[in-house]
Amino acid sequence: MSPKQQRGEATADLLLDTALAVYARGGERGFTVNAVTAASGVSFGSLYHHFGSFDGLAAALYLRCVDQLCDPVVAAVTRSRTARTGIRALVRAYLDFTRDHRDVALFLHGSAYSSYLAAHAKEVMAAKDAKFAPIGDWLRPRVASGEVAALPPHLIEILVMGPVAETAHRWLSSTYEVDLDEAARVLPDRIWRALRSD
Repeated sequence: MSPKQQRGEATADLLLDTALAVYARGGERGFTVNAVTAASGVSFGSLYHHFGSFDGLAAALYLRCVDQLCDPVVAAVTRSRTARTGIRALVRAYLDFTRDHRDVALFLHGSAYSSYLAAHAKEVMAAKDAKFAPIGDWLRPRVASGEVAALPPHLIEILVMGPVAETAHRWLSSTYEVDLDEAARVLPDRIWRALRSD
C-alpha cells in the first residue's frame, strides 16, 4: 500500500472513530457533519472525498459497528452443538457486547431507523444479511430435525432478538433500571422455551 493510500485509510478511520465518539457524546441531535469535522480536524472536502456524504459516513460507521457486533455473536452461536446452547450463547453474547462496547451498541440501536441511513438502506440490509447468514445456516438443520419449532425465519428472529434488543435498548437509554446480569441469567432459557418444539 502506498503512503498516500495509508494516509487515506488513516483519515477514514479517524472520521469513523470521531463520528462514533460524537454520537456517544451528543446522541442523534449532536451527530452532525459540523460536529464530526470540528472534532476530527478533517475538512468537509476530505469527509466527502472518503464517504461521498455525511449519510455515507454514517452508513460506513453503522456497517463497521455491525461487523464488531456480529463477529462475537456469530462465533458464539456457530460453535454451539445444540440449538439450546446456541440460542443461549447468542443472548449472552449480545448482552455482553452491549455492556463491553456501549458506544457501538448505542450507535447501532439509535441509528437503525434513522434518516441518515435511509439513502443506504439496501446496502446496509444486504451487508447485515450477509454477516448474520451463518446463524441462519446453523439454525436450518436444527429446525429441520425438529429441535427448533418450525416457524418462519423472521418469526424466529423476532422471538430471539425482540427481547434481547429491547433489553439492550432500555439499558442503553439509562431511563429504565435494567440489570444486564439479571437479563443474561433469565432471558436465555425463557427465549429458548419460546423456540423449542413442543
